[in-house]
Amino acid sequence: MKPNDRDVLLVVDVQNDFCPGGALAVPQGDEIVPPVNRLAAGFAHVVLTQDWHPPGHSSFASAYPGKRPFDTVELSYGAQVLWPDHCVQATQGAAFLPGLDVPHAELVLRKGFVPTIDSYSAFRENDRKTATGLAAYLRERGFERITVCGLATDYCVLYSALDARQAGFEVALETAACRGLDIDGSVGKALAAMREAGVRLV
Repeated sequence: MKPNDRDVLLVVDVQNDFCPGGALAVPQGDEIVPPVNRLAAGFAHVVLTQDWHPPGHSSFASAYPGKRPFDTVELSYGAQVLWPDHCVQATQGAAFLPGLDVPHAELVLRKGFVPTIDSYSAFRENDRKTATGLAAYLRERGFERITVCGLATDYCVLYSALDARQAGFEVALETAACRGLDIDGSVGKALAAMREAGVRLV
């Protein structure tokens, strides 16, 4: 049975920099493209997210002399993991993977464009206060159920799924159409956190 008009697929950050050869590669990240395409073909409504950082973003290790990627700094909103420069606006790294075939996507939501705040979630910036507007958009469109997939399971997918639940949506995670960084078992912890929040793992 095809998902109906209360269902939307949220495809998170399927971008060059998050795939092998990219600046912040998720192992086997490119492998999710065929399952994402198959999944999207079964949904009438699809939203894509796109990490979209300005040069010198506050989450880039290069912005701090002496700091390295995966170090942590304190920003105004708390601890922030530092990343290699990635998904810089209008670069090839920020582009969607060439094989991603979702021509009927109705919205591309760009996140992480505020220079001083990182953004993992499709719903809220990392200060946990600044909304992206996605929840209001989905409510106004009448969606009730969100299926999430994409990169990376233990960061942007995790935060998007948790925030979708907190916003009152039913949420399912398509595990075959996700890959994670898996730093110190972070994928297992992310799946447990999502399950505990009421996300259905498919």
